Amino acid sequence: MSTHNQTTKGFEETAIAIILGLMTMITFVNVVMRYVFNSSLIWGLEVTLILFAWLVLFGVSYGVKVTAHLGVDALTNILPTPARRFLALVAAVVCIAYAFLLLKGAWDYWAPYAALDRTSGRWFPTGFEKTRSQAWYITDQVPMLDFLRFLEGWINEGEAYDKFPRVIPYAILPVGMALLLFRFIQATFRIWRGQQDSLIVSHEVEDEIDHLQDTRSET
Repeated sequence: MSTHNQTTKGFEETAIAIILGLMTMITFVNVVMRYVFNSSLIWGLEVTLILFAWLVLFGVSYGVKVTAHLGVDALTNILPTPARRFLALVAAVVCIAYAFLLLKGAWDYWAPYAALDRTSGRWFPTGFEKTRSQAWYITDQVPMLDFLRFLEGWINEGEAYDKFPRVIPYAILPVGMALLLFRFIQATFRIWRGQQDSLIVSHEVEDEIDHLQDTRSET
């Protein structure tokens, strides 16, 4: 594995680990406050849900990166290597197109919250169309952080936010879909170069079982 891949893999694993750690910490603190101090973090559940959404969307692209997604390969495994590689490339191209559509939809959903314009075109973007700003939408319970007050002047026409603006938690939609598209493109190049057989999980469990059997037979 290249140094770049190791660095990227480490970054993604770190991000996921941080999110899991924050979710665990907030939930633990909330439980202690509720049962020990008869109080609670009003915003705790909403923040945990936001973090879970970030975790899932990071995990989707990371699963493509490490070929952790499940799939059925009973048919492709009986084909010769050239045919199997061709089908893997076809599947990869379809996944790239699908991820691109998801990215367009994600941008179009998130853009109004950032006071930006949606893309025009039903399937593929043909430009941008004037979109009514929804930057004033806020979360239900999450308090506003003072160091993010600059967003009030940037996207909310100077109006103060009473709660945390939705533009930030919803940003994972275009970010996550862009990362997914990038990972599919990476996987396609790896298949083309013969570094990877498919987009789905490899037979790691079977390999481990074979390795254990070989180890036992040697002993």
